[in-house]
Amino acid sequence: MHEYLANYLKNLEEILKKDENIDYEQLLRDHAVMIGFMQHERLIHFLVTMLFVLGFFIVLGIYLVTQILMLLPLLLLILGLIVPYILHYYFLENSVQKMYKQYDEINRRCKASRAASHGLPRE
Repeated sequence: MHEYLANYLKNLEEILKKDENIDYEQLLRDHAVMIGFMQHERLIHFLVTMLFVLGFFIVLGIYLVTQILMLLPLLLLILGLIVPYILHYYFLENSVQKMYKQYDEINRRCKASRAASHGLPRE
């Protein structure tokens, strides 16, 4: 998913740089759908990350109460999974924030294009 989203953002940036014969209304609709997909992806990763963090603290609490050494490898395993999930969630969060800005830019261009096609002055 990381590579897919990075490529999507890169391709969209290239499309916006060209600024020639672009159907901004269709681009706006497509981008809104992609934002919805990525918001869902971000939510799922947030929930999974929080469940791993909750599991980590539960196992840590059990270890602190019982002092069972066999729980230490489990703690390390969970911690080893939490770190990549947090990094991936950070990437998703920043990417979705960037997508919001791109949406605003596409929307601005869409309105300007509509105004120009109706002979109205640009905003």
